[in-house]
Amino acid sequence: MNLNIVLVEPEIPQNTGNISRTCAATGIKLHLVRPLGFEIDDKKLKRAGLDYWHLLDITYYDCIEDLFAKHPEGQFYFATTKAPYRHSDVTYPDNTFLVFGKETKGLPEELLAGRKAQCIRIPMMEGARSLNLSNSVAVVAYEVLRQNDYESLQAKGQLTHCTWAEEGVERDG
Repeated sequence: MNLNIVLVEPEIPQNTGNISRTCAATGIKLHLVRPLGFEIDDKKLKRAGLDYWHLLDITYYDCIEDLFAKHPEGQFYFATTKAPYRHSDVTYPDNTFLVFGKETKGLPEELLAGRKAQCIRIPMMEGARSLNLSNSVAVVAYEVLRQNDYESLQAKGQLTHCTWAEEGVERDG
């Protein structure tokens, strides 16, 4: 499964750092659309990503049109609180691009217009404005990964000093 996260004009370095770490840990490609609200060498960005930077596949674009032009085969889904469909109601194809907007404004309505079938939302309580951007990315990304049985991701862990069998756990998965 070729999965991509797109951040359009992200503003908060800690969010982008957290998202970078999620992408690095899952093998998801990260695409950042300028302008960014911070410098890439920002200490807060680096600290949030910790020591995962060497695992990150990241590309930068000057505008959203540049992204679309470079990925004409991409299957784009736009995360917005204005969407009619839940993120978990969609079956995501290969070469999916999950597009998220800036923290203060989300994605512009001009971008969403005419793309109703590709607009997705995370269910929330009425009156809640939105989830934190890095949390939203994780929720939607892991739904796509779940639909693909977490392909290429490590599925089982191991205790350091004993086995799960010694603990009486015999579950599969």
